[in-house]
Amino acid sequence: MTRIISGHAGSLSLRTPGPKTRPTSDRVREAWFSKLDANNALEGARVLDLYAGSGALGLEAASRGAAVVTMVEDHPGAISAITANIAAIANTLPHNPVLGAPQAQVVTFLRGTPTSRYDLVFIDPPYELASSLVDNVVTELLPWLAPGAWVMIERSTRSEPPQWPEGLTPLDAKKYGETTLYFAGA
Repeated sequence: MTRIISGHAGSLSLRTPGPKTRPTSDRVREAWFSKLDANNALEGARVLDLYAGSGALGLEAASRGAAVVTMVEDHPGAISAITANIAAIANTLPHNPVLGAPQAQVVTFLRGTPTSRYDLVFIDPPYELASSLVDNVVTELLPWLAPGAWVMIERSTRSEPPQWPEGLTPLDAKKYGETTLYFAGA
């Protein structure tokens, strides 16, 4: 079961798109958000959740005070789950964040004209996605980043670490069993 861990919508169960997705575990999400909370990075933040799946990462950010959350996903079943999850969480949040879920391939979305500059970006692609493609996504992301933005990538521990382009500074990497989280700052 996937759920919101904390914040205004804490414990809310989320719909998932089905067996083809790999939801980020509660343990790993808690690690991401503990780091963000410790740095006061969520309140009023503009968040971009790439390869959103159920939208759990973006909606967790909304539950903890993010002002704008855009969850990009190309799978119709995932978009359906995200839409249902937005409807479920919307009435629990006192701050009325702008929540959106464009259905698009991530690279296609990023090659469009930036409509916003984001303070926080989650990149959680399928583990089987080649590291070179993840690196390309990070490069395409640069025009979408606000000054001082954080970029967080979740990958299999067996995957190559990301090659951060100029404009992003690696900050940290943490292993959680089969999962490794990578952090960089703009």
